[in-house]
Amino acid sequence: MKKHILLIFRIVISVVLLQTLRFKFTAHPDSVYIFSTVGLEPFGRISIGILELCAALLILFPKTIWVGALLTFGIISGAILMHITILGIEINNDNGLLFYTALLVFILSGIVTWTQRKKIPLVNKLFPYKYLKGNNIET
Repeated sequence: MKKHILLIFRIVISVVLLQTLRFKFTAHPDSVYIFSTVGLEPFGRISIGILELCAALLILFPKTIWVGALLTFGIISGAILMHITILGIEINNDNGLLFYTALLVFILSGIVTWTQRKKIPLVNKLFPYKYLKGNNIET
């Protein structure tokens, strides 16, 4: 059961990340506005789009779930920080859709990262397996 829920979380994360790429890669006015406002247009828009594409693919493959989840968590943390500090919750009358979608992806990628923590090399080095026994979820 837990495996299926995590698979659904991974698919949702991947779909959200992939869906936003068309806006970034086609220089949609909303995307250009966002990245211009935070001072990252066009290099940041394209670079973050490439990173999101990588994360969306990595999170789907069993051996690289942890990489995709960790990368997603980092990217979305930055997006949420930009919303809170510079952009605001609502952008171009979207009723906060981008912000709340980012929060959803943040939470889901955090959960997936947590379940994959035994597979993260640095975590394994700092906290050997005997300290991480609480996780019985294998994917």
